[in-house]
Amino acid sequence: MTPEQCAEILEQHPDYKVLRRLTEHNQYLPLQPGLVLTRGLILDTETTGLSSEADRIIELGMLVFDFDPITGLIYRIVESFDQLEDPGRPIPPESTQVHHITDDMVRGQRIDDAEVRRLLKDVRVVIAHNAAFDRPFVEQRWSEFEDVFWACSLRDIDWQGEGFGSAKLEYLLYTQGIFYEAHRAENDCRALLDILSRSLPNSQKPALLSLLESLNQPQTRVYALNSPFETKDILKLRGYRWDGEMRCWHRTLSGDQALTEETAWLKRRVYGERKAVIEVETLGGRVRYSQRAGHREKIAL
Repeated sequence: MTPEQCAEILEQHPDYKVLRRLTEHNQYLPLQPGLVLTRGLILDTETTGLSSEADRIIELGMLVFDFDPITGLIYRIVESFDQLEDPGRPIPPESTQVHHITDDMVRGQRIDDAEVRRLLKDVRVVIAHNAAFDRPFVEQRWSEFEDVFWACSLRDIDWQGEGFGSAKLEYLLYTQGIFYEAHRAENDCRALLDILSRSLPNSQKPALLSLLESLNQPQTRVYALNSPFETKDILKLRGYRWDGEMRCWHRTLSGDQALTEETAWLKRRVYGERKAVIEVETLGGRVRYSQRAGHREKIAL
């Protein structure tokens, strides 16, 4: 009896859940005559630490793929890329524990800058699972990443609303009966593309289509200027985070309706119907998840 036959028998029993290894393949759907496809790029970095200013990239993984922008269906991987780089300093042990990349593995290695730029040339959207982490790192090294739209598969898909208990990539694959060797760049890219190629359980939309729709929604960051100290707990419960430089609480929203509802909530719950001024920062696809500022304006409540 083959391992697959054993797995099929176990799958029939309610006391067992079978996990299969993620298979590496480049073709998702057959190409059709006259089909106009768009090019996207899945990206993942492994680094020496969490700070894009103090730390360095030690591995870059990318998958260039073709998709239908109308249906969100993924057709094929065009090219794959995975290279290591010597950061010029020892890799902290706590970082190696995560990605298992050692000093010996990166010694003398260098990511090919020209190849990175070539792969990015015709790309319309870059996708990362936690783009707020990856984008600042790659923009510091390759300014070309500033000129393309970015989407974040971690935050731009309502995983909870779709019935998932977590948005972690390993968990998302687990729910589909798949496992893989996580925290290496190309492996994470292939895992993410596999998830994006599947339909979401509640909306029944391709996951990539749900992600692409977020690019058409205006995204804004609301700064609750001079909010009363006693409102800090309700702001945190609402999803606001503290900005130490501006010394105020902020939250990022998607869509005009969400902004309208948020300003009404702030006026009622935070400022107690008193006159107040907040700041709103507009974040387009070429800015969001970067460390660059969008267009800012103050709004009187």
